[in-house]
Amino acid sequence: MRILTGIQSTGTPHLGNILGAIQPLIERSRQPEIQAFAFIADLHSLTTIRDGQIRQANTRAVAAAWIACGFDTDTHFFYRQSQIPEVCELAWYLGCFAPYPMLANAHSFKEKSSRLADVSAGLFTYPVLMAADILLFDAQAVPVGKDQIQHLEITRDLAETFNRQYGPVFTIPKAEIQDHVKVIPGTDGQKMSKSYHNTINIFASEKELRKSIMSIVTDSTPLEAPKNPDTCTVFRLYSLVASPEEIATLRERYLQGGYGYGQAKSLLFEVLWEKFRPQRDRFNELLAHPDEIEKILQLGEEKARQLAQDKIRTVRACLGF
Repeated sequence: MRILTGIQSTGTPHLGNILGAIQPLIERSRQPEIQAFAFIADLHSLTTIRDGQIRQANTRAVAAAWIACGFDTDTHFFYRQSQIPEVCELAWYLGCFAPYPMLANAHSFKEKSSRLADVSAGLFTYPVLMAADILLFDAQAVPVGKDQIQHLEITRDLAETFNRQYGPVFTIPKAEIQDHVKVIPGTDGQKMSKSYHNTINIFASEKELRKSIMSIVTDSTPLEAPKNPDTCTVFRLYSLVASPEEIATLRERYLQGGYGYGQAKSLLFEVLWEKFRPQRDRFNELLAHPDEIEKILQLGEEKARQLAQDKIRTVRACLGF
């Protein structure tokens, strides 16, 4: 089974990216029947980032995060979206089958439709480029959060439209919405997202990581009073990274009272700092040796392009090119 996941190069992957996308795919990729595709969506990042040097730095950071977390780039496929030109070619073909109302209804567009001056053609056709990412490699499953389900449905609609006219050219992908593809809360309690400026960077320095943990918003319950762990962002984050025994202990402390949020934040910091120490060390080592990152990416892109070229030849033949 082919499974595909992409992460935009809009910055260093945060805890939400690690827990919600990177680690789940790495775990799945260890199963012998899985063929995993992990790509850096640097073309998608152009809708928000125009500075080329920033994009290059972000791309290296995303690549280093995947490698540091243990993705097997030898066995599976690891590449930059921009280095597979067939992605853009297929996006044009698919765009010619995408009706305007479908794209106008996409939430990526509707979120900004009240400020049309800020909406580029790239943002409007974002779902089509996402469809090309998926269909080019015949991905059978795409792990997504609830906010991406609509875009995957657009991918399925485009593939079915094409297949009805030309035969079974594209594999129809399915969304994988599983327990591990969950919404990771940010420091303000909303979904962790760079756009909300509420992320936690597990690759940061000790001082920076502690500062972000201590900034987590909590309620005003007095230290001596019992606290509700199920409504606390600190506890929710802790429960994603600690052991079952540690989670049970912290829950009991919350319910008993006499335990402050500052203590809970310190505990969360300690768990995050130790749990991701090996990944942090490897991440920093890779960034210090960008040539190593580049070599790994180029090897992955060579493998991915072979598949992409085979698929695009089939599509061109259908369209008479």
